[in-house]
Amino acid sequence: MDLKAVFDQLAATIGSIPQSGLLIIAVAALVLGWLGGALARRDIFPGRLLSTGSTLVLCGVLVLIVLQLARLDPRFDVAMSDIGLPEQSVVGGETRVALSPDGHYWLNAEVNGVPARFLVDTGATLTAISASTAEAAGLEERTDRLPVMMTTANGTIRVGTTTVDELRFGNVAAFGLDAVIAPNIGETNVIGMNLLSRLAQWRVEEGTLILVPNNPQAEEVGLAGPGEAPVR
Repeated sequence: MDLKAVFDQLAATIGSIPQSGLLIIAVAALVLGWLGGALARRDIFPGRLLSTGSTLVLCGVLVLIVLQLARLDPRFDVAMSDIGLPEQSVVGGETRVALSPDGHYWLNAEVNGVPARFLVDTGATLTAISASTAEAAGLEERTDRLPVMMTTANGTIRVGTTTVDELRFGNVAAFGLDAVIAPNIGETNVIGMNLLSRLAQWRVEEGTLILVPNNPQAEEVGLAGPGEAPVR
């Protein structure tokens, strides 16, 4: 059985339901499950049917949420790829990013081949793509994923998620990376911890941010060698 196809179909069906509708369905399933259990105890056939159906609905919603949250944790990457779900990988060679005069680490990258400037933010959970960069790179909000809550300077907002097929900067390449499309961050793009935590290590030495992937595969993914100049 192709578990990825099954998951994609389940996710597409559930993800097409607005969150408010998803909550109503979950509550309705709980009520029907309670009613079905009561009827089943009286040996009334529809009771078992209602109980089983409500359990399947709740399990489907739970599986979707758990798998989406698991994609944010690199410790689950191997397990998820083993069951046929898309893998997020970060490969390449060491990359050094100099500290900018404004006190931040900025780098020039390519999102699906489209040039874009990114702020490296260790306080951001997810990589964030601006609306303009997403449009230029052909990124669309996924309907098979639940939206996530994002904290910004203007408060907490609900944003959609997307999948970046290829993100390159310096000697690093990320494939299949989850990200959010944030319409209110202007032209700023952000590299968050869901990418940084998939590195073998990242550290700061004398004001320089050093990024080291787990898999040094520069030649295989078409990256420059270790002598590449630092990204600025």
